[in-house]
Amino acid sequence: MAKMSGGEALVKSLVNEGVEVVFGIPGVQIYGIVAALRDEPGIAMITTRHEQAATYMADGYARVSGKPGVALVVPGVGLYNAAAGLATAYSRSSPVLAIAGQIPRGQIGRNLGGIHEILDQPGVVRPVTKWRQRALRPRDIPWTVSEAFRQMRTGRPRPTLIEIPPEASVEREEVQLRDPAPVGRIVPDAERLREAAGVIAASRLPLIYAGGGVARSDAEEALVALAEATNIPVVTSGGGKGAIPDRHPLAYGSCVSPEGERFELNQLHDVMRAADVVIGIGARFSMGNPAGESSVLVNINIDDTELTRVQANTVPLHGDARATIEALLPHLVVAGAGDRASPAEAVTAARRLIAYYDIKFKEPQYPILEALQSGIPEEACVVWGVTQFGYYARTHFQVNRPKTYVDSGYSFNLGYSFPTALGAQVARPDEPVVCVVGDGGFMFNASELSTAVKYGLNVVTVVFRNDSYGNVARDLTEFFDGTYETDLHNPDFVAFAESFGAVGLRADDPLDLARLIPEALERRAPVVIDVPIGHVELPRAKLLAHVPSLPWTLPQDGLIPS
Repeated sequence: MAKMSGGEALVKSLVNEGVEVVFGIPGVQIYGIVAALRDEPGIAMITTRHEQAATYMADGYARVSGKPGVALVVPGVGLYNAAAGLATAYSRSSPVLAIAGQIPRGQIGRNLGGIHEILDQPGVVRPVTKWRQRALRPRDIPWTVSEAFRQMRTGRPRPTLIEIPPEASVEREEVQLRDPAPVGRIVPDAERLREAAGVIAASRLPLIYAGGGVARSDAEEALVALAEATNIPVVTSGGGKGAIPDRHPLAYGSCVSPEGERFELNQLHDVMRAADVVIGIGARFSMGNPAGESSVLVNINIDDTELTRVQANTVPLHGDARATIEALLPHLVVAGAGDRASPAEAVTAARRLIAYYDIKFKEPQYPILEALQSGIPEEACVVWGVTQFGYYARTHFQVNRPKTYVDSGYSFNLGYSFPTALGAQVARPDEPVVCVVGDGGFMFNASELSTAVKYGLNVVTVVFRNDSYGNVARDLTEFFDGTYETDLHNPDFVAFAESFGAVGLRADDPLDLARLIPEALERRAPVVIDVPIGHVELPRAKLLAHVPSLPWTLPQDGLIPS
């Protein structure tokens, strides 16, 4: 044991857990922690311009590095501001530790009006965190940190919260530091694995559906090995994009959407509907299993609440994706699942059919995505904002490297993409990172250009500028007989970037991106590319004779009682 302050105990505990960077803003209730970070050479602190950006950056760092990201904020409004990033991390099962200050110990829960006081601070983020704990004394901190990391490294990885009152960070007492808690990967028992292998071996048209849990488990290589050993083709969810290279001969593609969507997505629906066995790996099946009860679902998931939620006809395999695949493979060999003929020709034919309809019904988004695809190097990490191009990228942008496709999942929130891309750049300082965002979303956290320049985070940010909340404007026009208050007043984005010391470039045409992105990456600096873009028509209008009855546009049966 050694005598140290709570701030020192926290920082040394973070070092023991392998933390190399903390994102946050210095503030009054966390001075003791900030001073300890200053004196610890093993951890860098990156100061953001808003707490929201701190948790977004921690999320980007976590998703690209595979290690937990850490954000440090003041209590009360600081944690409220940070909650958006925690919500996004929660929706993408990303391990982010939020460390929040508190008001003095004796005032907690008394509603005396202390600086930054809110009653039940952990309750603010309870819905978007997996675990929360308050450390009241320096000696409490090592266990609290250890348990926060154990929670993030076991089961489904999601954000956690530690809160520390200000005096606990400066008081000194004898503290026992801890080594990281041992973490083992959960594997289903052999009987379950044999049962699953038998079902898969006996199947006629099996299919793998890979979700975001593949990346969280670092199971990309294991997934490819499973597909190749059994000749079972793969469809990925939006979150699973990149789990198998899109160019792989057994990869159908990504993103199954509700019926009534574009032709190419219906093609993937048809593929899944025909399967008699679907092997789900780290997937929520948020829209259900298109094959339904007519198929058997072999469901591999670390979250046991997801195992049988999808359908009754399920073989549940509770376990870590990578470890479970590796344990299942020998049983598949014994069961004869490796004797299946390769479906690569059928997969290629389906992909060609999709490509044919892409050309036949060329929509304005496609050539722009092709320009992005041409300009962005394969090894780049791309963070997609909530734009039409981000939506289309889920299906059409080709991803061939793991952990290089980042979106906001079902959180689907404006403002996250630029700071998330900065966090990804911290995790991969020597590799290109590109952010694709609309002008509305970019301006949520555009002040983080200051952070990018200060720390040399050389993200290339493509800003599609239509001077409006374009998707909302179009929906209001299509469904509500006219838009209202969706227009925006923007700065000159080139001058705006240059005012921070970043580089500003301007496209004359969106197709210029094929040339401008490589040029921007060669600058080795934070770059903003202003891309003026006009009205883009409703994408599905060319392929459908009707507009789907979306739940946020029309009353649904049973929603309003008679």
